[in-house]
Amino acid sequence: MDSTLKLFFVLSQTLLLLSQFSKASDYNNLVYKNCSSQTLAGSNESHSKSLHSLFQELVPQSSKSKFFKATAGDDPSAAVSGFFQCRGDLSNKDCFDCVNTLPDLSNSLCNKAVAGRIQLHGCYFYYETDEFIVDDETSKHDLIHKVCGQKAKDSSFEGQRDKAFEAMESGVIDGKGFYSGDYESVHAMAQCEGDLIDCDCGECVSNAVQIAQEECVGSVSGQIYLDRCFISYSYFPHGSGPSGASGNSDNKKSSGGDSNTGKTVAIVLGGVAALALGFIFLSFLRSCGDKDSIW
Repeated sequence: MDSTLKLFFVLSQTLLLLSQFSKASDYNNLVYKNCSSQTLAGSNESHSKSLHSLFQELVPQSSKSKFFKATAGDDPSAAVSGFFQCRGDLSNKDCFDCVNTLPDLSNSLCNKAVAGRIQLHGCYFYYETDEFIVDDETSKHDLIHKVCGQKAKDSSFEGQRDKAFEAMESGVIDGKGFYSGDYESVHAMAQCEGDLIDCDCGECVSNAVQIAQEECVGSVSGQIYLDRCFISYSYFPHGSGPSGASGNSDNKKSSGGDSNTGKTVAIVLGGVAALALGFIFLSFLRSCGDKDSIW
């Protein structure tokens, strides 16, 4: 039976690691990129070095802070300023893991752009090249990106959603820029940029709510991203969303990539669990057979 116990321990650890991978992979999924149309002409070696130096300063900070700004670059003509922000409900480890994926994504998605924003489900990164005036007339309250989920068969849930929005609008100010909570069957979340003052944060979230009500009419889930804040909501008609399920509740039914990741990991977990039970059962039968042979 010693071998059976060892096998059970190994399989249980495997299940634990796979569940943690599922959670982390959701945080690190790309939501959108917003790269400036203004690009660097010719060689961008100095810019690349400055951006690399910026990440070297930002990434270590993500293990102890949810928001951090910095400027890097010895050459004033190639200096780069930027910041990262993690969702308020992430652990320090999840924040670090999320931010640690951003350097490669930034290089591949916004190569040579003088400014860019990479938004993942768990964190985002923004940078701009100091020498350039970025041609961006986007207001901090203008819509940058939206994701609306499938339409509900019955729009009566929107009453619950609006009540959740009301709680979120006051809660995000009380929560110093972050809110995650439930109203009946609706989970809502909001976050403002880390250095946004309370009144501006409240105004930004209120604008996002109005956009959600106009753009995601009848949708059971939605994500609204403005320049300085974002909101999300999810409706769980059968109580399938646990209270405070902020981990990934805003991702459900709003991005096919997240749904597929969850399904794949669920299949793997189910397969491993079935193999574990089968192996333990066979080992039990074998041990019983050995006892019978002794007698």
